[in-house]
Amino acid sequence: MLRSSFTKDLTEAGCDEAGRGCLAGPVVAAAVILPKKFRHKLLTDSKQLKKDAREELRHEIQKAAIAWAVAEVSHTEIDEINILNASFKAMHLALDKLQEQPQLLLIDGNRFKPYRDVRHECIIKGDATYFSIAAASVLAKTYRDDLMLGLANQYPGYGWETNVGYPTEAHRDGIKQLGITPYHRRSFTLLPEQLELF
Repeated sequence: MLRSSFTKDLTEAGCDEAGRGCLAGPVVAAAVILPKKFRHKLLTDSKQLKKDAREELRHEIQKAAIAWAVAEVSHTEIDEINILNASFKAMHLALDKLQEQPQLLLIDGNRFKPYRDVRHECIIKGDATYFSIAAASVLAKTYRDDLMLGLANQYPGYGWETNVGYPTEAHRDGIKQLGITPYHRRSFTLLPEQLELF
């Protein structure tokens, strides 16, 4: 089972993002403050969960959380400032939206751009270590998956309803056959051979 908190006394917000490795769409981040003694038998890294479980957990997290927020940074801004900076910005935007100010941030991964004067801890595989980061991973992923499902209806042929923008064979086949959409990240290598698409 994951850990409930990093400290005994500080208000902690777990932060994670979704969509960093995608070829299309925004990067989405979430920040979640859970009660200190929060426990859940099923909650873990969203990538390890099936879609139905993520959806169920999404509602449980939103109900149990002291505060939670989700934010996104667009594909165009990703192209302008790069995906790492866009991921940090999305986390900062989510933190800005929290109804309660955290005293400590638990960040999934090994790097982070400091947020205001709030202390942070970077934790590799944090979404499989702390409930608050796992909760953030679930909220970020479910929000982004919903968004990409909507875009899949507008732009069929790329398999976004299942791959949500990740570089699967179906997605790359769609790019080869149909070209790119307005939502593709032009700074990314969309095809291994990087065909002339623009």
